[in-house]
Amino acid sequence: MTHRLSSVAALLLIGVSASSGGAQAFSFNPLATLNNNAAPTTNASPATIKTPVVICPGFGNDSIDYLTPLSQPREAGFISALERRGFENISTVPVKRSDWVRVAGGLLDMGFYTNSALPTGRGYGWYIKRLKECVDIAYEESGGERVLLIGHSAGGWLARAAMGDGTWDETTGVRTADRVRCLATIGAIHKEPATAGSCVTRGALAYTNEMYPGAYLAGEGTAYVSVGGDAIVGNSAKDMPEDATDADMAYAVRGEGNAQRVAYTSYEAVCGEGEVTGDGVVPLAWSELPGARHVALEGVLHSINEAGTTIPTDEWYGADGVVDRWLPAVLEEAGIVNKKGVAGLGDLAKMFQFAQQ
Repeated sequence: MTHRLSSVAALLLIGVSASSGGAQAFSFNPLATLNNNAAPTTNASPATIKTPVVICPGFGNDSIDYLTPLSQPREAGFISALERRGFENISTVPVKRSDWVRVAGGLLDMGFYTNSALPTGRGYGWYIKRLKECVDIAYEESGGERVLLIGHSAGGWLARAAMGDGTWDETTGVRTADRVRCLATIGAIHKEPATAGSCVTRGALAYTNEMYPGAYLAGEGTAYVSVGGDAIVGNSAKDMPEDATDADMAYAVRGEGNAQRVAYTSYEAVCGEGEVTGDGVVPLAWSELPGARHVALEGVLHSINEAGTTIPTDEWYGADGVVDRWLPAVLEEAGIVNKKGVAGLGDLAKMFQFAQQ
């Protein structure tokens, strides 16, 4: 039983998050070449994006983390960053931090012990139900606009599980593609480790990959983008680096070594190897969804806080200074703008207006 409980504990490590943000007016020019180091330009006019967004929280996250992370001002949150880029209809799957204890309900599921747990089972079924309800509400409130799903961390593969085989509602015959325009995953795990028994999802991710592999519904008109961070190479050594950060110091005080050592532990739990690169929690290679457009971001971290601490970071996927390194790719794949740089709403240079603090 100790081994089984350790799987739940490992899950708690993978996805506990929270963020920051910034002031000075800037606006982004998506007409510029998409690259990982593109800088914002100035003097763009705002535009409205009618596509509704539903954010799928990562494991251990609370919905509030994307609104007012670590009790910071609303302007520091991911939702505010999206609003500054023209999105009007943004919602988050309603999840409290305490809700994640329900994953332990998988202990009552025999599939948990045979690595054959289902994503719709005791451990995660509650999340998938809420996700689908949230999408339906966003769709209705937008007047029938298909939804852009943004899945953070575990919210990425759980969104794939919710999208399923393409049947959204068996009763009405509604297809997933009728509700979901695009799935963008940020820091999500899309592969299970080689040894099935070490998978922290106890088979739920493996089931998702087997039944709905890769960009499974692309043929029906749902786009896919996967985004991963290339920020920290895992290292099992506890030595303090010469350029130690506040996070390194916090880990040292707790006897965990440093950020590289913490990343090593997390990567090993996710993929079976610790000496790989990633966002500090999820290995870069494990964030790539086969068949999806993939965006690798140098220097970008997994969480709105340094993993396992309450130290905020402005280097995570949803930070104001990072969003524009992956969002243009999502808008292109979703068909919100086309790949020639012409948007139905006008010049792409008018798609975003935002403020960093």
